[in-house]
Amino acid sequence: MAVVVLLVLLPLLPVLLWAVADTWRYPDLLPGGLTGRGLRLVTGSSVLGALGTSTLIATAVACLACAVGFPAGRALGMHSFRGRRVVQFLLLAPVLVPALAVTLGLQVFFIRLGLADTVTGVVLVQLMPTVPYAATLLGASYANLDADHERQARVLGAGPWRTVAAVTVPLLRPALVTTWLLTFLISWSEYILTLLIGGGRVTTLPLLLFSAIESSDRTAAAALGLLVVLPPVLLVLVVARLLGSRDDAFLGVARA
Repeated sequence: MAVVVLLVLLPLLPVLLWAVADTWRYPDLLPGGLTGRGLRLVTGSSVLGALGTSTLIATAVACLACAVGFPAGRALGMHSFRGRRVVQFLLLAPVLVPALAVTLGLQVFFIRLGLADTVTGVVLVQLMPTVPYAATLLGASYANLDADHERQARVLGAGPWRTVAAVTVPLLRPALVTTWLLTFLISWSEYILTLLIGGGRVTTLPLLLFSAIESSDRTAAAALGLLVVLPPVLLVLVVARLLGSRDDAFLGVARA
């Protein structure tokens, strides 16, 4: 585990140094001077606004993807019906087809519906790459779900909604949390869909990061890169803590 953590964090060390470096010329091993410009940048109003927008969009996308994937996963994981393979293929089609090609077609409809250049439009378009993952992951969890627990609840008098809330959701809690986290991370790092549908008016952290990279401002790019990485890392640690019981699995890895 220590080796894995080291391999993950080691590439971030040069980024951390660039975030505080004033000058760093080849072949110097360390920066020639330090600056606080990167810190001032990430605490500015524009970056903090982009941070709030990214958090809002990723949270909304994750919640909606789980809401759609929950019944879809049940249908795929627990029921056999004609055309099931076709439905599975259609769910995966947005992932298999290049997002740029699909988004260029959707952009026309979003403009006509008045959803272009809005947060709502960005949230809706980001469901395209996230719902397939949500439905697939929850479908696999439903396939391993013992339906007898639900039948017992119905026999004891619980209605359909009570059964879902008191039995199904608790049994699928690790899968739901993991699915929510995965779809949140996909939305958090999304760039192309946000740029095309948001039209540059919906500003998220990835948009600012790529803009800094294109301007060759390494200090700004490094500082923004760390800000993009930090919230997902903290979120993963929190979720791992919440799923810390022995009976839960996190990201497909069972806890000993």
